[in-house]
Amino acid sequence: MLSKERYYTEENIKRQAEEFLRKIDRKHIEFLPEKSSLIVLDMQKYFLDKNSHAYIPSAKAIIPKIKKLQDIYISKGLKVIQTRHLNTPDDAYNMGRWWKELITENNSLSAIVNELADEKIDIINKTQYDAFFKTDLEHLLKNEGIKQVVITGVMTHLCCETTARSAFMRGFDVFFTVDGTATYNRTFHLSTLINLSHGFAVPVTVDELLQQLVEENE
Repeated sequence: MLSKERYYTEENIKRQAEEFLRKIDRKHIEFLPEKSSLIVLDMQKYFLDKNSHAYIPSAKAIIPKIKKLQDIYISKGLKVIQTRHLNTPDDAYNMGRWWKELITENNSLSAIVNELADEKIDIINKTQYDAFFKTDLEHLLKNEGIKQVVITGVMTHLCCETTARSAFMRGFDVFFTVDGTATYNRTFHLSTLINLSHGFAVPVTVDELLQQLVEENE
């Protein structure tokens, strides 16, 4: 049976993120806010409603972190993109066979959570873990001169990790938020951070990014 745990709470998230960071090595790549885009993956009610079988206990704690990043990106006129995972039987492919249940358009839980919903943000509907797969994401980013992406959202070890790897393969620098992503348990979370830090992304805290975004105008 899948183990779920609330390894992030609003009270302990800073301490827990720092603990994760002590267990990984990080490459140094300069963060360039004006060349970056914030990607918010699948922050849908399907994963944040306690009555949903896909509920992620730690996800609520990352909402304020993502909201702070969203707000400052919007205030600076920087690109924010949210994704919604949606499927039909025709486009699910292995997702349907693997998970049995599909997130459909008419499911009320498919909506972005109220705390992060914002009409100023572009939303891309995706059908697989990879937000670049059969979407306009790459074109949208490159058309605006984006060179770096900041990954937030859920789940750390599925859609967030797969999209981070895909972004790297497309030539983007990837900054992966340690405390802006969440999944079912700390083992999945830490494993992703270890793997990505070795060959695909720079794990960062939201506060580290916020500091650089603020300092940019000072």
